[in-house]
Amino acid sequence: MSRKALCVKMKTWKLWENEKINEEETRLLRRLADEIPIPFDEEGKRDVETLINAFVGRDDAAGLAAPQIGISKRVVIFKNGNFNDRTPIKKGDGHYDVLVNPRITQIRGDSEKAQEACLSCPDISADVVRATSIKVKAYDEKGKKINKRYTGFLARVVQHELDHLDGKLIVDRGTTIYFPKEKSQFFDKIFKDE
Repeated sequence: MSRKALCVKMKTWKLWENEKINEEETRLLRRLADEIPIPFDEEGKRDVETLINAFVGRDDAAGLAAPQIGISKRVVIFKNGNFNDRTPIKKGDGHYDVLVNPRITQIRGDSEKAQEACLSCPDISADVVRATSIKVKAYDEKGKKINKRYTGFLARVVQHELDHLDGKLIVDRGTTIYFPKEKSQFFDKIFKDE
């Protein structure tokens, strides 16, 4: 892939935009993502690489799941620290983890409620309850088996991204949803049945 192609910011798929529901994007974001074959086939390698390239250089997210860029595959990427640093991460700098076909194998500790936002749910945030310690089995971006424990805020980020692979978003997990008053007519209509 050319250097110029790496700099192109990929479109983030959203449930809504400009106070209109995105039907096609919602269908993909709401479906169960497919596994990537192990060992990776060419399409799997390309999907993993596309997600990495879509995430590096961003300064507006702690993580990104493949469905958020229109790829319905079970792969996520996220910062593994320095969450308050808005400096975009660089490819290969070790400041991010990639999980392919991840599954949570253990949940420990207390649950904790905190406010989350999501690139696929613009203009809102939600109070979401998450486990404070999880263990995950997955494959890394090279297809090597990994087994990692995530704690604290990082555990929250991982759970948030893994939810995307199952078609779940913060609007499904949120105990309270917050949105700007000037957009209340639109959001009241969306959330009235919940």
